[in-house]
Amino acid sequence: MTLELRTERLLLRPLASGDAEALAEINADPEVMRYIGSGEPRDREQTEALVAKAAAHWDVHGWGTFAVRENDTGDLVGLGILATPSFLPEILPATEVGWRIGRDRWGRGYAPEAARAVMGFAFGELGLDRVVSCIHSENAASIRVAEKLGMSLERETIVPGHEVPCSVYGLQAD
Repeated sequence: MTLELRTERLLLRPLASGDAEALAEINADPEVMRYIGSGEPRDREQTEALVAKAAAHWDVHGWGTFAVRENDTGDLVGLGILATPSFLPEILPATEVGWRIGRDRWGRGYAPEAARAVMGFAFGELGLDRVVSCIHSENAASIRVAEKLGMSLERETIVPGHEVPCSVYGLQAD
């Protein structure tokens, strides 16, 4: 049986190879990628590597990155991310909830809707007691999403290797 999380408008399921083409379009958009990692868009090959890595993570751990699709159209609109933020060793151990939504779907509330579903999975099925979101400090839209989710700013730091400012938001399970 395949794991699926459903919201009013979205279906989330483990990211799989069939998602690579649509995800490559999202990852190629400089505005979408502006505050992610190095801030550089990703090409098709990099996206396929990400998808393969995500699928392997699911196989090993039973959790990871979700493909986010619209219920009405079936279109891939982005990612719901559950990951270990190994790029920020100072906050480990931790589990990060993240989101990436295609620019053509911005402003529709999909990021908080998908992230709530991922957090429900993290706190429910996985039994986690805390999650974080590591957000580029200039990414006002994602900071608003974290606040909508009830997350609070825990610290400001710099991501090693990328030297970008990072705001770490956290939330404890109820």
